[in-house]
Amino acid sequence: MKAVIQRVRGVNLTADGTPYSSTKAGLLILLGVCPEDTEKEVDFLVRKCANLRIFEDENGKMNLSAAQVKAEVMAVSQFTLMGDCSEGNRPFFGGAARPEIAEPLYNRFCTEMAKLLPTKTGVFGADMQIETVCDGPVTILMDTRELMK
Repeated sequence: MKAVIQRVRGVNLTADGTPYSSTKAGLLILLGVCPEDTEKEVDFLVRKCANLRIFEDENGKMNLSAAQVKAEVMAVSQFTLMGDCSEGNRPFFGGAARPEIAEPLYNRFCTEMAKLLPTKTGVFGADMQIETVCDGPVTILMDTRELMK
């Protein structure tokens, strides 16, 4: 499972041309699911994202987690994170889980994250537009295949 985590000042998400959800300051999490991913990877990544210390403390140091500042989360499924660009110029998406595997794991991620922080979602499989203001900018990449070794 891969995630791109951005510290943001807010997010507005439109799905299939219709405004769908929005958040205030917090995290935008783009989530890609691999065919071999399980609930174990989901639960690990939820804890990691909620406790990632990328918010500033009173001294301006990135020392506080999303959980500590009670940040809002926008979680969006994004199979293109699994794109392989090692050959040619057209990405190969064979490393992305099929929808019947990816959607339940994405839904679990959102459900488990919502137990920790206010969480909004995108629409699985929809054409989405995301308007956001990156804060910092702070962008972190996570891959459970590397982190859970």
